Amino acid sequence: MVHRHRRTGAADAVVAAAVAAAGLMAVATGCTDPGAAADGSGGVDPGDAVRRSADSLVAAGSSKANTSMEMASGGTRVTVRGTGAYDFERQLGVFEVVLPPDPAGDDEHRPITELMSDGALYMKNRGAGVPADKWVRIETRSLSDGNLVTGGATDPLAAAELLRGARKVGFVGEERVGGTEVRHYRGVVGLRAAARAASAGQRGALGAAAAKGFSKGSAAFDVYLDDRGRVRKLRQQFSVADANVASTTLLYDFGAPVKVRLPAEKDIYAGKIAEQ
Repeated sequence: MVHRHRRTGAADAVVAAAVAAAGLMAVATGCTDPGAAADGSGGVDPGDAVRRSADSLVAAGSSKANTSMEMASGGTRVTVRGTGAYDFERQLGVFEVVLPPDPAGDDEHRPITELMSDGALYMKNRGAGVPADKWVRIETRSLSDGNLVTGGATDPLAAAELLRGARKVGFVGEERVGGTEVRHYRGVVGLRAAARAASAGQRGALGAAAAKGFSKGSAAFDVYLDDRGRVRKLRQQFSVADANVASTTLLYDFGAPVKVRLPAEKDIYAGKIAEQ
């Protein structure tokens, strides 16, 4: 079956992560009592600390990142992993996304290179009829999930911007992530509130997610903040169509240089993409 790329938008991207991976998944966990903020929270209101974390990332400039997206649909569970770096000031990122083998286990997929910007998602090695030297470009405002799920690697800034809609936040305790002392918070994100409070670069995409992308108007999260209020680890759980998705993002090496060169128009594929 053949579709026009500019017409299918998010569906084409989901084919890259969902069809090639043969389904999407999540591990659901509940929230602790939101009123049970433990001693040791540093005297900071848990909700305020979490809602300000996106600003702390922008102040940090950039970081390296690892992402893991666990997905379950129709009894099938898979994990899609990504590795890359993100410039929070310029809202640009580069990731290599690795899809799992087909269910039979005998078909390895080439890693997909993804470039993230405040308005678009670019994918190379997209497959499905796209020439090897061409990029597929998708407007993030056209994605019903705000680029939190579609590409197989959650946009780190979009994930942090969701926390602007945090509510029912509780302080869980002090822990260590990657050798760094962190404060662990747990709560729920109101998607519409997050979209209203998001920065200009993320507002359109998150607004689409709030309006039509998720089966529920909220998403559970666990976030681990360092002493500067920066996200070190963030786990969010979504319900998208008939799939449950758990996205985990790890941020480290803050200040690392991030080189992102967006494709020229001539390098963007605008032809037909065949679904396999």
